[in-house]
Amino acid sequence: MTLIQLFFILLLAIVVIFLVYFIIHYFVAPEKTDGIQTLLKQGKVSSAIKLAKRLLNNNPDDYHAHYYLGKAYLADNRPELALLEYKIVNKKAIFSTGLSELTFRKESAQLYKQFNRDKEALQEYILLTKLDPSNSDFFYNAGILFEKSNKTEQALIYYEKAILLNKKNGKAHSAKGRLLYRTKQYSEAKKELDIAVTNSPNIFENYYYLGKILKEAKDYPSAINYFEKSLRDPAYKVRSYIERGSCYMYANREDKAVLEFEKAINSSKNDSSKEMLYAKYFLAATYEKQHKLEKALKLWQSIFSVDHSFKDVASKLATYSDLQHNDNMKEYLTSNTDNFVEICKKTAEQAMHFSIKQGSSTSFGARFVVTETNKNNWMNIRQQLILLLFYRDPDLIKDTIPRKLIDDMKKNNCVKGIICTSSDFTRSAKTFAESRPIELINREKLENILSKISVI
Repeated sequence: MTLIQLFFILLLAIVVIFLVYFIIHYFVAPEKTDGIQTLLKQGKVSSAIKLAKRLLNNNPDDYHAHYYLGKAYLADNRPELALLEYKIVNKKAIFSTGLSELTFRKESAQLYKQFNRDKEALQEYILLTKLDPSNSDFFYNAGILFEKSNKTEQALIYYEKAILLNKKNGKAHSAKGRLLYRTKQYSEAKKELDIAVTNSPNIFENYYYLGKILKEAKDYPSAINYFEKSLRDPAYKVRSYIERGSCYMYANREDKAVLEFEKAINSSKNDSSKEMLYAKYFLAATYEKQHKLEKALKLWQSIFSVDHSFKDVASKLATYSDLQHNDNMKEYLTSNTDNFVEICKKTAEQAMHFSIKQGSSTSFGARFVVTETNKNNWMNIRQQLILLLFYRDPDLIKDTIPRKLIDDMKKNNCVKGIICTSSDFTRSAKTFAESRPIELINREKLENILSKISVI
């Protein structure tokens, strides 16, 4: 036998061995894994796992067995083990009619999402958009994962592609609308969310964001109606009550605001959650606006016990901590409207030595037109008028107040204006008043003035 004949015999033997391996690997092995599928369909999960492991003992590279072992682990509620098997399949598999790559990628993406492996899940969804470029949901899910990684431009592109493929994809419209809202593109966000509500009326979080947009536009009645609908989503229930309360508060309907904030507090199951702290904070702010400071103080103390640095709570407690030792300031801040006007009248006459010509309550406090008391004015010379304002709003007085005061002074022929407040003034307000006939009296000065009268 010649060397050439030996060579061809050897070559033929190699080809036969390869064909045998190919037949066993691609036809016999899948038939064996059919047994695993049958057991899974029959609900015999433990038996399916045992069979898959037995096959893998004989052939550790059998990716069909790895895949169905992963499916069995999923059926056995052991997704962490399923993910390990799917990783092996991803490395070893040659996808064919025996194993659909599309199906595998979908299942793999879901597993990665389940374990918050967003980077790997995103890679799977990008592959899925290439395997099935007509599937809107694949683009939507990729957009969600891009947004989670703060890649908003890519997320927007994928949301738009999802919508282009399926204009009735409510989830994609919703996600795009929320993204536009977060980037303060309110007009475009509202368009998308309106479409989302039309296509998917049962996604209640969409109503929450529509409410936020309308609240931003100061359309409080419409915003309140949307927040009413978003209450149906348990994840947004507490937040929706808080938003409804804030709308009522901005609309100066404090009684209704209190009810909404109380509902938020009663709906929250976690006393230390951010939502609970915000509900208490806004309720305290409403009580402060209503001059119910004892109730506000209890809420601020409750917040402070959980989070010392929450917003301006520490400052509020410091500001009002002296009320229990300062009865006059306490009455100034907490008395009803009629009593407050009387306190201001006493302050003007007895402590500031003014003679009152006109006086009335206002939305911010009280307003008087006064003249200086002059016992030596025996000739009854006409005295110059002064416009005196009393504020008990907790917010700092902005420069818009002294600017308006100048106009009111001109209308009432007043030569001077005085603003008294239980808080303080912004720097711009102080700067404006410096070069004008306006006197600013902050909380500290007001306390000294109030100490000169008997309020109770």
